[in-house]
Amino acid sequence: MVTAYISHPDCALHDMGNNHPECPRRLNAISDCLIAAGTFDYIQQIDAPKAELHHLQLAHDRNYINNLLINSPKEGLFRIDEDTALSPHTLDAAMHSAGAMIRAVDGVMSGEFTNAFCATRPPGHHAERAKANGFCFFNNIAIAAHYAVKHHRVKKVAVIDIDIHHGNGTEDILGGSRRIQYWSSFESDIFPFRDNKLRSRRNVSLHPIATNCSGSDYKNLINDQLMPWIYRLRPQLILLSTGFDGHIEDEISHSRLTDNDYRWVIEKINGAAKVFCQGRIISTLEGGYNLSALGRCGAAHVKELAGL
Repeated sequence: MVTAYISHPDCALHDMGNNHPECPRRLNAISDCLIAAGTFDYIQQIDAPKAELHHLQLAHDRNYINNLLINSPKEGLFRIDEDTALSPHTLDAAMHSAGAMIRAVDGVMSGEFTNAFCATRPPGHHAERAKANGFCFFNNIAIAAHYAVKHHRVKKVAVIDIDIHHGNGTEDILGGSRRIQYWSSFESDIFPFRDNKLRSRRNVSLHPIATNCSGSDYKNLINDQLMPWIYRLRPQLILLSTGFDGHIEDEISHSRLTDNDYRWVIEKINGAAKVFCQGRIISTLEGGYNLSALGRCGAAHVKELAGL
């Protein structure tokens, strides 16, 4: 079994300003823990290519992409909203983030490696078909899902979102797909404040969690809802939006998950991937803003994928 760790130095150049939680140091937090543990000796490191325009158009409107290109600043910031801004290096980083997922899909489907973790930023699951928000510009996981269906003829893709925020962009883009199923657990009283009374589309399974959710509560949700969903679907590929922002040390949410809870979750999903899709699971970094917790959990996540 070979695990790929896909990243690119340009992803650390995207910077939305001092004290912004989605900061360049997030990637170092994970890689530093992996270096300290000696994990890089046992996994394959790959530089992420840039996604091409036709890749981005699998999930995004052409006019939306053009507007981002037009508004990309040569210096300073171009603010899209209060929390989301383009810097001079943002689009390069975002194209490497999307490109990492394309590279990962090609790698696992060809058998070059078994699974992959894409350590990239900016994240993607809040980016809608024609709208950037929630720190996100291109929806990396939605692009990858459509790419797997179109270019590798995958008939059943499972997209699982364990970030503490709902992936409104992923739902917007993937909702209604016949070959892609989307499962999301999230706190409903934090961004993007999804109205849980809205009817979901047939391929979207939404699971709001209670404020102050404990590890035992979350494990019950995974056992009672996610695992049966995976076993019914029997996917040929699992794509995972991985956020560690439900950690008890992360102030961006109210949940009380721990390092062990996050390790347990990836063990369960990884186990299902081995049963149904020859271990083909691709995980991409979404949230996680307490650097210490992010580093520990991210490193444990990669080690579990690699069977270390």
